[in-house]
Amino acid sequence: MNRLWNKLKESIFSVFPVAVIVAILQFTILPMPKGIALLFWSGAVIVILGLSFFGLGADIALMPMGQHIGSRLTKTKKLWVLLPVSFLLGMLLTAAEPDLHILADQVPSVPRIVLILYVSVGVGVSLVIALLRIIRQFHLPWLLMIFYALVFIAAAFLPESYIAVAFDSGGVTTGPVTVPFILALGVGLSSVLGGNRSHDESFGLIALCSVGPILSVMIMGFFYKNSEGAAAHPAVITDWLSVVRIFIDGLLYYIESVGIALVPIILFFTVFQITVIHLKTQQLVKLGIGMIYTFVGLLLFLTGANVAFIPAAKYIGQTLGALPYNWILIPIGALLGFFIVASEPAVHILYNQIWDMTAGAISRRAMLMSLSIGVGISVALSITRILFDFSILYYLIPGYLIALALTRFCPPIFTAIGFDSGGVATGPITATFTLAFSLGACAAVGGNILTDAFGVIAMVAMTPLITIQSLGILYKEKLRFTEEEEQETLDLAGERAEEEFFEFMDVPSDGEGVEWSESLANVDVNEWVENIEWAEELETQRRLADLAADNHYIDLES
Repeated sequence: MNRLWNKLKESIFSVFPVAVIVAILQFTILPMPKGIALLFWSGAVIVILGLSFFGLGADIALMPMGQHIGSRLTKTKKLWVLLPVSFLLGMLLTAAEPDLHILADQVPSVPRIVLILYVSVGVGVSLVIALLRIIRQFHLPWLLMIFYALVFIAAAFLPESYIAVAFDSGGVTTGPVTVPFILALGVGLSSVLGGNRSHDESFGLIALCSVGPILSVMIMGFFYKNSEGAAAHPAVITDWLSVVRIFIDGLLYYIESVGIALVPIILFFTVFQITVIHLKTQQLVKLGIGMIYTFVGLLLFLTGANVAFIPAAKYIGQTLGALPYNWILIPIGALLGFFIVASEPAVHILYNQIWDMTAGAISRRAMLMSLSIGVGISVALSITRILFDFSILYYLIPGYLIALALTRFCPPIFTAIGFDSGGVATGPITATFTLAFSLGACAAVGGNILTDAFGVIAMVAMTPLITIQSLGILYKEKLRFTEEEEQETLDLAGERAEEEFFEFMDVPSDGEGVEWSESLANVDVNEWVENIEWAEELETQRRLADLAADNHYIDLES
């Protein structure tokens, strides 16, 4: 019960920023109709419960299953075992990601199962390439440059209506299901292989697993025709009975989707259990209970998000977009992005991993603030694109060029963390609310849904690449400056010690005329040296404390 209560508190924290923003809008400039308000506030409770059960199930079942398999895979020296199993597991875990289902429900004219399949295959292939990078010690920035070059070459031949959807697909693949397994697999494999750069090599898997689905969905775009799609109209609700009926219909609809997502994972682990792992019965029972929690949580979350959150976010975006001063969408979108991303579970999973791997050298506060600022800017830029109707490539091409250029000046670990952060920022809450908000705004201004509204997730995934790497460059310069200041402090302390010694001995500071007479020999020089060393140490500590206080945005204690 304690674990469930902790997950419940985490889920409340995740939903709280959205609820506060909606409440402020509802009681100020944007009173919502009774039906949508009832749906949203009841849906918020269901989403909280869903995230709680899903998070608990992930801790009890999905993460241990991935760790059991990952620990076995990292210990094997056989690539023919490691790579195929990693491909299948990455594919199956991606198919269970809640935010991928949210995106698939919003893309018109492509069967949701087809989009999920293409994205899952893209993650599986990317995970294999990411593991090969660790094994063969390939340089991550060069690999990213090659992949993104392929992405933009493919975008030149892809129908415009699929470009934004493809980039969005890369953002929704790395959430609370896949991130723990991918990070554990990368850290385990890099630790087994060892080397001076093992810490740096353990990051970057999420970055590669985000770019693979972009290419796979672009391939899909060459085979499927699409239409713009129409905005959904919320059902007419007059009382709580109508709300209950809508949620029951939603639960019945999503049972099949959740089953399709989770059953393959269970079957895959069963085969692995029979052939390799051989866990005890008590452990299997615990995993089974965890899978039940996962099923219930994913079902509740998808129902609450699709039935309640998406209609409310669309209504807010559409109503604000219809105002004469619809520019207000931009600051409100920035606030949504800034506060929502800080509550994403996968973000905290990644930053806990960063904290452990760097022994606290990289401050959580600095990283989280950089990520929040980046996401807030990305949502604001996305809304600006909707209002002024221009291609998302005007953002993505220069944005990724800047991000890739920064890899030349940024410490390697910050490059890997930055690209990983772009993947985890687009979690279930961010993807649900910001995408629906953009869809509503696009409908209000008469834009094309596929070319204008989609792309906000891609922007959320891109801007942290720039902000985190910029933080890395500042970190590098700050570290260099600190080292120089420390050396100056030590030099100054040495000079002071020398001057005080000559003053104590009552001789010129240049040492001229020193006569080591019997009187000088009788001086207790050892006691004087001890006192001077103590004073020097105090002076050094004081100067270093001043430097540490100046390092307000990064923790350099380690």
